[in-house]
Amino acid sequence: MDKRDSDAPDVSTEELTLAVEQMVRYVRRGTTAGGLSTAASSLLSRLGREGPQRLTGLARAEKVSQPGMTQLVTRLERSGLVRRVADGSDGRAVLVEATDAGLEVFRQRRAERAQALQHLIDELPEPERDAVRVALPALARAIHRRMTRS
Repeated sequence: MDKRDSDAPDVSTEELTLAVEQMVRYVRRGTTAGGLSTAASSLLSRLGREGPQRLTGLARAEKVSQPGMTQLVTRLERSGLVRRVADGSDGRAVLVEATDAGLEVFRQRRAERAQALQHLIDELPEPERDAVRVALPALARAIHRRMTRS
């Protein structure tokens, strides 16, 4: 065992889970652009990242009922953050897409989250900052691999 391994703290999966939950709550609390609910923010983020999608696909991806997704899209539509457009590949279908205003809110919220996370990272000693910069992208890659397998 090399020295780095012997100096690493013995942290349980439960402690790591608590740390992730605390970090996510902290970062979310600092995200205020658009005054969105968690569900609305999640939907707008998905549309911002992935582009226009069918309502049924959004409901499935966000793990909500189709009527619940319809209500959420209607609220965001009234706020001018999303719009429904014809699906070019199927004239009977409708896609939901973020408007320019919705994309701007998405970008503002992402910048606010990045700033909140950066403030946390800045408080760490350099070795821990380096560890976070390696660990978080590694976890994101693992999530991506797992999601592409399902």
